[in-house]
Amino acid sequence: MKLSVIIPVYNEAGTIRTIVEKVRAVQVEKEVIIVNDASTDGTRQELERIAKDFSGIKIIHHEKNKGKGGAVHTGIHSMTGEIMIIQDADLELEPNDYPALLKPIIEGKTSVVYGSRELGQQLKHHLYKTFYLGGKLVSLFCNILYGSNLTDAPTGYKVLRSDIVKSLHLRCERFDFDPEITAKVLKRGIHIVEVPISYYPRTKEAGKKINWKDGVVALWTLFKFKFVN
Repeated sequence: MKLSVIIPVYNEAGTIRTIVEKVRAVQVEKEVIIVNDASTDGTRQELERIAKDFSGIKIIHHEKNKGKGGAVHTGIHSMTGEIMIIQDADLELEPNDYPALLKPIIEGKTSVVYGSRELGQQLKHHLYKTFYLGGKLVSLFCNILYGSNLTDAPTGYKVLRSDIVKSLHLRCERFDFDPEITAKVLKRGIHIVEVPISYYPRTKEAGKKINWKDGVVALWTLFKFKFVN
């Protein structure tokens, strides 16, 4: 089964090459789709160099910023693999975890897998207590609302069979895209399998973009899609 790796990118000129090299090194059948969401820091120029250095990578540029969800939507429209994973362009998550993430889907045990930072070890060394507790709150709220038992609902590593993704009719375009996926998957009654992943949180100074406001949006999004499609 071919994996479609969708990498939404916004102002990650300093890390995009490293993450591309890491993704390319993983020994699974895959295609790499990078969506540059109108970056302003030199990411576009770095992607042009990457395109020359590495063959077979699909690079798409947004002329206007559409948000993470908007970038992922563009990647979904272009993917040809049977399984999709969203790969952030920073270095917080480790592509070497792909085989473990894919295994439950390949073995037919589920159609959706989440990588849990809580089940791994690195989350214990979190940089921001508010960020850590916010993630715990989102997971707890999700479990109460949908009757699930997720340990890390807001994880960045969400792996889904492509036919499931395309049938969800996702429409959120910013960071609310992540809780929208979770809400719609759980409303379908699909069991999400979690596997431990590595996690190396970066600082705000290093470019971390999510803040407490995104946690509030996540809670609202989970609540909203409980009652609307």
